[in-house]
Amino acid sequence: MPPLESFRLTKEAAKHRVKDNVLIVTFGNYAFMDFILTWVKHLTDVNVSNLLVGNVTFYYPLCLPIRILPQRIRGNELKELKVAFFYLTGAMDIKLLEALYWTGIPVYDMGSHMKTIDVGWGSPEFHKMGREKVFLINSLLPFGYELLVCDTDMVWLKNPLPYLARFPEADILTSSDELVPSVTDDSLDDWTHVNGAFNIGIFHWRPTDSAMKLAKEWKDLLLANDKIWDQNGFNELVRKVYGPGVKGKKDLVYTFDGKLKLGVLPASIFCSGHTYFVQAQYQQLRLQPYAVHTTFQFGGTGGKRHRLREAMLFYDPPEYYDTPGGFLSFKPRIPKSLLLDGPHTIQSHFSLVNYQMKQIRTALAIASLLKRTLVMPPLWCRLDRIWFGHPGVLPGTLTRQPFLCPLDHVFEVNTMLENSSEEDFGPGIDFREYSFFDNPMLPEGVKSSWLEVKLREEEGSRNCSAGNQCKPGVVSLPKNSSEEMLVQLLSPHSGVKVIEFSSMQDAFRGFSSEARSLPPIHGRAIHARDPPPTVRERRFRKRVKRYVGIWCCRENLKVGHIFYDMYWDEKPGWKPEPPRTEEDHPP
Repeated sequence: MPPLESFRLTKEAAKHRVKDNVLIVTFGNYAFMDFILTWVKHLTDVNVSNLLVGNVTFYYPLCLPIRILPQRIRGNELKELKVAFFYLTGAMDIKLLEALYWTGIPVYDMGSHMKTIDVGWGSPEFHKMGREKVFLINSLLPFGYELLVCDTDMVWLKNPLPYLARFPEADILTSSDELVPSVTDDSLDDWTHVNGAFNIGIFHWRPTDSAMKLAKEWKDLLLANDKIWDQNGFNELVRKVYGPGVKGKKDLVYTFDGKLKLGVLPASIFCSGHTYFVQAQYQQLRLQPYAVHTTFQFGGTGGKRHRLREAMLFYDPPEYYDTPGGFLSFKPRIPKSLLLDGPHTIQSHFSLVNYQMKQIRTALAIASLLKRTLVMPPLWCRLDRIWFGHPGVLPGTLTRQPFLCPLDHVFEVNTMLENSSEEDFGPGIDFREYSFFDNPMLPEGVKSSWLEVKLREEEGSRNCSAGNQCKPGVVSLPKNSSEEMLVQLLSPHSGVKVIEFSSMQDAFRGFSSEARSLPPIHGRAIHARDPPPTVRERRFRKRVKRYVGIWCCRENLKVGHIFYDMYWDEKPGWKPEPPRTEEDHPP
């Protein structure tokens, strides 16, 4: 590997990354390596680079020697591409720099000396990472190139450069957190109706005097107060002046010093996590999205990955799609009355979610017993989730009711992914997104190895008795099977990649109990009606209780959130009500 000095960012190095005077930049630490690879893959997919079939040709900072590397494009196929990349990736730690170099991705050293772990939103290290973005912009703008600066937790779905070129008068084009559409076509959002914060996860800078002045004041503001979040600082400065509109360019507005011309990228096609995953504005408005940024989600970095996986936008290695032990899935059953009938209220929302949650709880138990990875079902919600009080869906948004909601609206995805102590919580239960079997990356060997489990009230005919194949690829299983029966009847099929239950309702009786002996009566031993759970069950219950989160929030209440309860059905009279005090904790 070349010396570290070779990866310093200079104008000479940057010019090899520029196309049409535009430089596309992202940055991160080693914890976001897979996000960066996904970001790069999407850019090459939308032909932001000159893509020709042949050898992989990578241009490195300071014109380092060309290297030839294979790159996986689809499934397990290895193809070679000749790629002249027109973007740069900033490494905030040496571990990431080395990894990207050997992967063949153009990378430069930001000299940040960041930790290699996920620092977590809102932490001091998180704020430090954000400040590096501001320093980067100040370093690059004097080179005279236009900058398209992106966070790594977003992906490109369409080449954005022709769109950005439609607005040459703009000093800055920025994405936003606006949730209510202000336009119904692909024009810029109406700045007079943008009330959400400007989001700096996707924004485009031109090297104008006004833009460079803003960049410098932004840097000075953050250096003067290390408590200011970089995005808040940007919004504070830009909104010092907000209006009037630019004459003859109604979609641009004078901001900051009254001279900087700003345009707001339409949130329907430069999507946030809400306008894409919840509202699907682009679908309803019949538009083609350019990008999605994984904001407005509730599961940390793991939740961001899962959102992208649900949308089949994340690139995982082949082993993700063919894990040892195989997969477990089931066909969810939801009565029409729960999904569609009656008004959309807190009660009807929880009735719908709880009905699905109970099936998922059973599936988690069976997956744990069979040591299989659970493919989660689609999850339906009646009410949206946000971090403040609202009437069910946010007024003015295009959220449909009911809607297919992201898993992190109900489940704590980050908790589900934790390596929790097996002694305390039992064996881990791996899981996959509901769209897993539709992903084109799924290998044929998994698609063709499938066993359906049909639940029966009784044994049935001799040819279709429990555990026997009623017909090729189908076995019968009695309802309310014990854990011993499940393991005994399905273990012979351990080599099958996918076991799919026809239903999870009444599929599992529950974990076997350790009978609690009572003093004998007349020489006969008796047992308690409700013997204590086994160690396995205690650990399982302790694990999955932590898997569910909150719905938020009822309006006009100081404490308006409501806890989901994985074992709601064991509590007679359970109702979806907010905690009585702020000190109340999850069930």
